[in-house]
Amino acid sequence: MTNHLRRLLAGSMLFLTEFAVTLLLGILGVVGFLALGREVFDQDAATFDAAAFRWVQRLLGPRQQWVEAVTFLASRNFITIAGLLLINWLLLLRRHRWYSLLVPVVALGSITLNLVLKQFYNRPRPLLPLVSASGLSFPSGHAMISASFYGLLVYLVQTHVRPQGLRWLLTALLVSIILLIGLTRVYLRVHYATDVIAGFTAGLVWLVVAIPVLKQIENRVKKRFQHQPQFTEKQPE
Repeated sequence: MTNHLRRLLAGSMLFLTEFAVTLLLGILGVVGFLALGREVFDQDAATFDAAAFRWVQRLLGPRQQWVEAVTFLASRNFITIAGLLLINWLLLLRRHRWYSLLVPVVALGSITLNLVLKQFYNRPRPLLPLVSASGLSFPSGHAMISASFYGLLVYLVQTHVRPQGLRWLLTALLVSIILLIGLTRVYLRVHYATDVIAGFTAGLVWLVVAIPVLKQIENRVKKRFQHQPQFTEKQPE
């Protein structure tokens, strides 16, 4: 068996493995999201949501300023600024053109999908919120955006950060931010716990779909233009 054939088979197996894992995660995510949606429609989640309000209140204790600071990390204003800074860093300093495309695709796609889902489920927000909030409740936009945007950062950390200790430290920090954002939305009573869980699920599904799709587009474009000297792409470090 020639080396070329071995590389071809190895590449095919890698692609099939990644595709199978992505498909499985996508299916599980969609099934979980639809199951949550059915629970919301059937009003079977009321007991769970009520218990979650009490549990989060005991967990986080008296209201403090850091709660609103954490929830701000998934606001549209903050994500817009953070996304633009990340795009500039990837495009100008790191010269990862295709990775820079992931940022707007993930962020804008997550926001758009969230708005569509909110209109479809049309669930009102909880009564007596601790801060002002407008719009519909299910799924949580903050939870969905945090799962997709900070999940993208986890992906970039795992694929680019070399020191293993630093890689896992940053990953743990980002995952903690995602979870804390979800907890603060319930604590502030602007979302039910089922809204947050559904938002996490939908955001991760969107991220799992967006990354391999854009990666396939990247590979196809590279193959088409690889004979042109001006088409160069700095490889990830």
